[in-house]
Amino acid sequence: MAPTHVLRCCQRGLAWIPVIFIALVVCWSYYAYVVELCIFTITSIGEQIVYLIFFHLSFIMFVWSYWKTIFTKPANPSKEFCLPKAEKERYEKEERPESQQEILWRAATSLPLYTRTGAGAIRYCDRCQVIKPDRCHHCSACDMCVLKMDHHCPWVNNCVGFSNYKFFILFLAYSLLYCLFIAATVLQYFIKFWTLCRRKSAENCPKNELPDTHAKFHVLFLFFVAAMFCISILSLFSYHLWLVGKNRSTIEAFRAPVFRTGSDKNGFSLGFRKNIAQVFGDQKKYWLLPVFTSQGDGLTFPTRLVNVDAEQATVTLHPEPNKSSADVPVSPLSESQNRLLSNEQHANNTGDHLANNTLKSAESETITISMESES
Repeated sequence: MAPTHVLRCCQRGLAWIPVIFIALVVCWSYYAYVVELCIFTITSIGEQIVYLIFFHLSFIMFVWSYWKTIFTKPANPSKEFCLPKAEKERYEKEERPESQQEILWRAATSLPLYTRTGAGAIRYCDRCQVIKPDRCHHCSACDMCVLKMDHHCPWVNNCVGFSNYKFFILFLAYSLLYCLFIAATVLQYFIKFWTLCRRKSAENCPKNELPDTHAKFHVLFLFFVAAMFCISILSLFSYHLWLVGKNRSTIEAFRAPVFRTGSDKNGFSLGFRKNIAQVFGDQKKYWLLPVFTSQGDGLTFPTRLVNVDAEQATVTLHPEPNKSSADVPVSPLSESQNRLLSNEQHANNTGDHLANNTLKSAESETITISMESES
């Protein structure tokens, strides 16, 4: 037992190495840009002031969003998704999967669940002993179930999910802006220092050439590091912007969620604008700030209703083959789902009305033709 505990502590300690590495690189980049470039290299006071103002703005937003991504605790399922004590004891004693599923179906009756496993069963975490809410997954690195889990990121040593996904997006955005600003402003001095390094003698250098000091090594390396991180972050940031527009997590992009009607990769997509609001909230003035503004509670999410009977007033979970429809747990619709269902019912009623009109007109034409033929 003790060796396992020690091993776990060592793993947690080693998990901070990527974060420490990023922190050291950021601290060095601050020194290289502010001291070596702006103070020792740039001679124009106006250029120094402009560079330092915009650098510190991007630096503060980058560090702020990175901090929030790292130290925001992942959201976990609430107590209502835990099995009652008596049901949990029965579940643990049962050996047959069918009997265990019956216990889970009864416990899930009052829960707002619309997704399940690929086999149509209730999603249950044996490790955390909770019924998984929609879009919730177990993280083996954090050893917990995380609401709307996207992925576990080693560079922040944290799970990216419902509670900090907006912070993660802003962290990518501001880190990209930080690297782009450094690369763009350092480029001219990088070229001058690079040219200086290739001179064979100082006598061949023009008078307006920069002096050959130790600052050149910081400036050269600063440009290479900024460009390298910029390329890698750009691809990751673009991918997550695409995921936000589709209202998918990284897990759902690789494995589509399963609903009552089957798997649907666009099951949580509500349209581009509403998908953006799901992550960043309704108030646009807070979109660029690393403060929590995401919609919902992470336990329930509005869904696209596909192939739903318009006469049904509720959404039901599809039971196992050996269960009757009376045993199916019924969950109330969310507000957004009611709106979607009402629109679908209106569309169906409009279609039925048009079909009835067409049928009546066809019947009247048939009667008219018959009367003309008889006459």
